[in-house]
Amino acid sequence: MTLQLLVAAVGREPRQLAEEMQIDSDAVIVSQGDHYGYEELEWRGHTIRFFAMAERGVGLSRNYSLQRAGADIGLLADEDIIYEPGYERVVLDAFGEHPEVDMLLFNVQAMPGRETYHNDSFGRVRWYNCGRYPTYSFAVRVRRIHEENLNFSLLFGGGARYSNGEDSLFLRDCLKAGLRVYKVPVTIGHERVRQSTWFQGYNEKFFYDRGVLYRYLYGCMAKAMALRFLLAHKGIMCQEIPWKRAYGIMKQGINYVVNERK
Repeated sequence: MTLQLLVAAVGREPRQLAEEMQIDSDAVIVSQGDHYGYEELEWRGHTIRFFAMAERGVGLSRNYSLQRAGADIGLLADEDIIYEPGYERVVLDAFGEHPEVDMLLFNVQAMPGRETYHNDSFGRVRWYNCGRYPTYSFAVRVRRIHEENLNFSLLFGGGARYSNGEDSLFLRDCLKAGLRVYKVPVTIGHERVRQSTWFQGYNEKFFYDRGVLYRYLYGCMAKAMALRFLLAHKGIMCQEIPWKRAYGIMKQGINYVVNERK
């Protein structure tokens, strides 16, 4: 099997980025900025294909890299992830041990305060717990993504109308398409501390956007899942906005989607 790292970046130069991320595999880098361009370079015995594009939206960058992926396995990445030595072999070995699996979710240590998950055992991912995994944990069999014509939403994520959630929607779509998705207790990297491009605190926009996301993600169960989410995380997320008010804001987002579809 072969592997490519599929990186979404903004305004980056490929060699400096490869150095920062400790890239040690083939890669496709899509960097959004103010111009278009293409470069192919050799990096530590590997090939990096670098695409510059002028549009905005992380979903667009991820779709662009997936469409151009030519390896057996695509490991999705953000520019602020630093990879452990030997990550390529670790990921390929995991797929080799589980040939029945279409997608594996790995551990990547997030910045303090942004942790949403940690895999402590091997297990299957289902629709009801797919909302907690970031894109940079995803490794996919590229052929299956192409066969099912799966894409990231252009409505959610950095640079889009709603601040985040493109990862959860993509994972949901993978499950609906019949892909076999599992989590593994294997760490392949960590997130570099930096200013988030989308997270500005647990403010009204955060809860409103989360309500919109939950309607797309859970349909008629959106309000129940929103309440479950807030009760589970109110100690961290509801210090400035009380959880009951936050729930009301989430319901506004949920109802907005319902009314738009009428």
